[in-house]
Amino acid sequence: MATRDDRDNRTGEPDSDTDREPGRPVTTDLQAFAVQLRRMNGEINRLVHGFAGEHGLHATDVQALAAILDASEPLTPGRLREHLGLTSGAVTACLDRLERAGHIRRVRESPDRRVVHLHYVPDARSAARAHFRPLAEVTATVRSGFSEEELSVVLRFLTVMNEQLSGVRPPGR
Repeated sequence: MATRDDRDNRTGEPDSDTDREPGRPVTTDLQAFAVQLRRMNGEINRLVHGFAGEHGLHATDVQALAAILDASEPLTPGRLREHLGLTSGAVTACLDRLERAGHIRRVRESPDRRVVHLHYVPDARSAARAHFRPLAEVTATVRSGFSEEELSVVLRFLTVMNEQLSGVRPPGR
């Protein structure tokens, strides 16, 4: 079995900035960003898959829950479909699973009774908070090691990345 030092480290350089020698400058090239973004995505996916497994859901269902939670106003199934990039049938199946599991409710609360809004059920929100509390705690701990100015730059970077990524579509879509 290959050790960390053996894997894809043909240059003899440390694998990431977390392995760099003290006092050595942090690299900010595209590869360094790609590596760290993939690592963070993988760690968050591990937590998401754990939550999904514990609740009999798919990872996409957890993405839907996050979208419902983060929305500034109640989402409709159509807006959720656009956000997730799924077909209408896939979103309906996802919402059926979430509703059966007690995570969301569909409400017809507008004057147009054809419009359905999606709401996160408060008890389910508590379960999600409990599961993802370690992520929040790690985030708080890491944030405490940075100045407000540094955090502002990081948040600006992440915001612009997410805005740009939301418009990217795989070839052929």
